[in-house]
Amino acid sequence: MPDLLTHVLVGYSIGTLLSLRDERIRSAQVSLVMAGALSPDLAKVRLFLPADIVQAVVGVPFSWAPLHTLGGTLLVVPLGALLVAPEYRRQAVALIALGAASHHALDVALLTATGESYAVFFPISQYRLPSLDLYLSTDRWPAIVSGALAAVLWAVRRSSTAAQSTRS
Repeated sequence: MPDLLTHVLVGYSIGTLLSLRDERIRSAQVSLVMAGALSPDLAKVRLFLPADIVQAVVGVPFSWAPLHTLGGTLLVVPLGALLVAPEYRRQAVALIALGAASHHALDVALLTATGESYAVFFPISQYRLPSLDLYLSTDRWPAIVSGALAAVLWAVRRSSTAAQSTRS
């Protein structure tokens, strides 16, 4: 699953760029962006817990697929924010949503090879946006590129925090 790693590394890169710009963003907040970047892929729970089993237990039709849409993201983001202290929830919602938005942007714009993306606006619309078809979810090069970017940003952040600690 190189696409999963790519999403995490892009989330890390976005969070790190924010931390370089805003001193309120620290490692914990960078982790929130990374978690947000993973949140649409909660639909992959189906690999461990098939929808048929959940449907048999709860007794109603069930699918994990809507978690990988904007509607699913609108449900998952506030639930994720409930895991942090109340005074940080507004920031957590923004950072988790930013990570999830990066995930959807990568998937919709770049990921699918069929010429169209998934129904990202479900349940509002079944329309499938056109895709740029730059890479497949099985390609390794996006993970390598995003890993290199994340490594560079890690070094920049580390050197900037070291420079700040020597000044004080």
